[in-house]
Amino acid sequence: MSDSTPDIPLDDKLALLSGATFWETHSVPSAGIRPLFLADGPYGLRHQSGQHDNLAIFASDPATCFPPGVAVGSSWDPELAARVGTAVGREAVAQGVDVVLGPGVNIKRTPLCGRNFEYYSEDPLISGVLGAAYTTALQAEGPSVSVKHFAANNQETNRQTISSDVDERTLREIYLPAFERVVREARPGSVMASYNKINGVHAWANPWLLTQVLRDEWGFDGVVVSDWSSVTDPVAAVQAGLDLAMPAEPEHIEQLRAAAESGALSMESVDAAVALVTALAARPRPERVEIDVDVHHALAQDVAEGCPVLLRNEHDVLPLPKGVDVAVIGLLATEPRFQGGGSANVNATKIDEPLAELRTLLEREGSTVTYAAGYSLIGSPDAESLADEAIAVARRADVAVVFAGLGEEQESEGFDRNTLDLPADQIHLIRRVAASAARTVVVLSHGGVVSLEGWHDDVDAILDAFVLGQGGGRAIARILSGAVNPSGRLAETIPLRLEDHPSWVNFPGEQGHVRYGEGVLVGYRYFSSSGTPVRYPFGYGLSYSSFDSSLDSVEVTGPDSASVTVSVRNTGERAGAHVVQVYVSTDAGDVRRPRRELRAFEKVTLDPGESREVRFELDRRSFAYWDVERADWSVKEGEYRVQLADDASSVRGEVAIELEGDKSASAVTLDSAIAAWLDHPSIGGETNQTLGFASVEVPAEQMAQVRSMTMRQFVRISGLPVPLEALQLLADRTH
Repeated sequence: MSDSTPDIPLDDKLALLSGATFWETHSVPSAGIRPLFLADGPYGLRHQSGQHDNLAIFASDPATCFPPGVAVGSSWDPELAARVGTAVGREAVAQGVDVVLGPGVNIKRTPLCGRNFEYYSEDPLISGVLGAAYTTALQAEGPSVSVKHFAANNQETNRQTISSDVDERTLREIYLPAFERVVREARPGSVMASYNKINGVHAWANPWLLTQVLRDEWGFDGVVVSDWSSVTDPVAAVQAGLDLAMPAEPEHIEQLRAAAESGALSMESVDAAVALVTALAARPRPERVEIDVDVHHALAQDVAEGCPVLLRNEHDVLPLPKGVDVAVIGLLATEPRFQGGGSANVNATKIDEPLAELRTLLEREGSTVTYAAGYSLIGSPDAESLADEAIAVARRADVAVVFAGLGEEQESEGFDRNTLDLPADQIHLIRRVAASAARTVVVLSHGGVVSLEGWHDDVDAILDAFVLGQGGGRAIARILSGAVNPSGRLAETIPLRLEDHPSWVNFPGEQGHVRYGEGVLVGYRYFSSSGTPVRYPFGYGLSYSSFDSSLDSVEVTGPDSASVTVSVRNTGERAGAHVVQVYVSTDAGDVRRPRRELRAFEKVTLDPGESREVRFELDRRSFAYWDVERADWSVKEGEYRVQLADDASSVRGEVAIELEGDKSASAVTLDSAIAAWLDHPSIGGETNQTLGFASVEVPAEQMAQVRSMTMRQFVRISGLPVPLEALQLLADRTH
């Protein structure tokens, strides 16, 4: 790249590549370059106007706390993600923020990750679709996003130093696609490089990641910014493709100057980064707007209503009937956990209390609502007396609603959990309440998956409410009362045991490395492939209504594409929303594929008796895997099964189609397996003739052994009078 800023002195250029303060970049007034102001904001702004509060120890400026990623992910609704993006964008304009640090689209590799509350899903399609919707909507208001944390940042344990050791196929199929979709579809102004290493190289100093993949392949033309205080070698960072190291690190400028003057750092790299930072700063800054706090709070409530997942509803205990006596139990009903902990913490403008909202809704319908705390989130010597008080209240009620979950002491940015269990005193309380009350409902508040074992079968209903933002209390009350029909679906699997999870064996790593040994079998891809039973599968969720869906047609539209038509009908008596889920399964090719992979989805809202036809276009990537030998996406010729499912374990319909796939195949050599020779579309037949297999029936078990041998090895061991030179000529035709 040529120098597009020739009049800027070297020191000013180098200053532009580092922060001026904790949240602000340098300016060059003589060149008309203004500073950029950055702020956290994956689900609401954390704007720190104070000069000495960078870690959110004290309150940031008030802002709307919308449902975090864990909740929005469970909505399966890009429209909700977009509405959050629009609102956060407007609040960024109001507070003078140029770059919002979010969304987070990292994959939930392990349910123990302390930051899972900020991320959408264990699936890259959901993460990418929702992240792109949020990004597009936010940037339409004027500010830019910085999509994060790029890449393979899937745990908090040793996050600044750990090396995520993951093969390229797994990176391409699981951990990169969400970022790719956001970059290609939404064109974010910035991407944040993560703290961790990838295969031994820090993300912020990884030229393969930041330049080859992000820029050269995906066409990213924005600013790559570091996660805060991650860069220890600014020269290597700039050379790799990092444009902006945050926050202010004065010594970085000195190191960059010395490297530039010695020739160790090329001016081409410097000028490329300067041009990108300058271009981002040159984007028009919208006029500040006034935010109607009440309007945004109402929006937070509306979004929250579309997120909770109804997991269990025995005897149709929900929605709560009119006129019943309800015992509300649990400190989380009066001190709600509505967001995660750490850098994303929002100083909410308002907070809806679940107990107060339930009283408002239920008492007007003739119900009585009583309350007992039941437990302390930080432990208490009076735990048994708190539980006894709750049991007494539960016995006098028709229905007991227990609010249970995790506090920031159990999960937050900065550390991972070591168990999926709820606190022991809460489990004990739930079991005692269930044994005493006529009916028991449990409402869960948490950022990462919690185990339901030890009490699941004792209760009548479970509403998984995650962390829902500041409007979550009203949303929960409206779902329990029946004013809202629950429509969330699990965006991650709830296992029976932590030890069943595919990440368990290799988490959190050792000696500075965590091996992603499960490969592409992440989350439901593993559970469905291995047949391991789960408590609730990915994509699962109940409704107060019922739906019938059918896979009407699957039409092949090209060598590697298809069109899918689904019909869905509301067969219940209430309006509600159903998530249509389309998966693809295949055994084509010689690479192991997950049993099924989500390839399309749409949330459809229907009145009672209403039907709708939904169409999906499955493109090449819907059928492809990453071919390591070709270093490209590949669709193998063969059968592909398109499946309509209610969740990852419940297939409603399946249509098998034949795809031509790719005409080209990987080249073979004398050191390739004979299987590759025999299966090659160009030379397979001639290989079969040359080796004499066409005229001799080889037993299957012996043939399996032969296919695994290399050609060179087979010729030497078998003693067949086949010259290697002749075989080499065959191999040359595949190149």
